[in-house]
Amino acid sequence: MKALVVVDMQNDFVNGVLGSKEAVAIIDHAVEVIENFDGKVFYTLDTHSEDYLQTEEGRHLPVVHCVRGSKGWELNPQIQKALESRHAKGVEKPTFGSEKLMELIQKEVPDLESITLIGICTDICVISNALLAKAHFVNVPVNVVASACAGVTPASHDNALSAMKMCHINVVE
Repeated sequence: MKALVVVDMQNDFVNGVLGSKEAVAIIDHAVEVIENFDGKVFYTLDTHSEDYLQTEEGRHLPVVHCVRGSKGWELNPQIQKALESRHAKGVEKPTFGSEKLMELIQKEVPDLESITLIGICTDICVISNALLAKAHFVNVPVNVVASACAGVTPASHDNALSAMKMCHINVVE
């Protein structure tokens, strides 16, 4: 069976404090990918607390975002509806990559054929989870749908896709 991972498609990353026109532009396509995926669907929620600015990440990126329970922490409504229709399982993650996600996939999909990732930000959390998947599931193909991902900038999105290709992650449109 195949697994799809929808990374951090939350309001703060789409049209909130860290949003971008590129992130808004991928929503409809991401919904199509979720609705038409042949396999199990998972998602991540970037999750921080009120003390975010005192964390290691907060010192490097001093923009409070995805505070648990806030509007910005919630999934984009279109994405949430698509995930609910697929009975997707999610994990909260306090950092870029999620080992908990890898454990959930291993538990839920013991006959894993491939992992496909979509989401935001290509250059931070998507690449982190793709590399974790590659390390955790050594002989399982890892795919990233470039047209259903958005980076911090278009250039950093492209750089991340190039880096993933070098790590034998299949980048598809």
